[in-house]
Amino acid sequence: KATLSRRIPTSGWRENYSPFQVSCMVVGSGLIELFIPDVHSLKEKRSVVTKLIRKTQNEFNVSIAEVGGQDVWQRAQIGFAFVGNDRRVIDAKMNFIRTYMEDLRLAEIVGYRGEIVTYSQWMEDGMISYGEDKYGDR
Repeated sequence: KATLSRRIPTSGWRENYSPFQVSCMVVGSGLIELFIPDVHSLKEKRSVVTKLIRKTQNEFNVSIAEVGGQDVWQRAQIGFAFVGNDRRVIDAKMNFIRTYMEDLRLAEIVGYRGEIVTYSQWMEDGMISYGEDKYGDR
């Protein structure tokens, strides 16, 4: 108990405490459209797409999945997302993903669309309610 009371002041700490001390949250998401010319079945296509997704996940620690074109032999759509607190870093990672996939030469990129959203104002305005309904202490 002695160490706990030293870490958390007993008077007035709730007024100044915020569980979200992040200045901003940046979410980058992208959609890559692929053409895979050397496949002749869905099984071959899934093998290529799975390899591409696994290698990209291992290299970048990114959330990534095939999101479209699952029933088409030579086409695929890959969606991915990053979360961080620096817009420049997220933008660079998104560009690196596209370059990395091109350099693997497993498929040809025929389309790319990316979006970056910053949630700094949303977080400052107090739109995040932490425990209001459940605990009633705010």
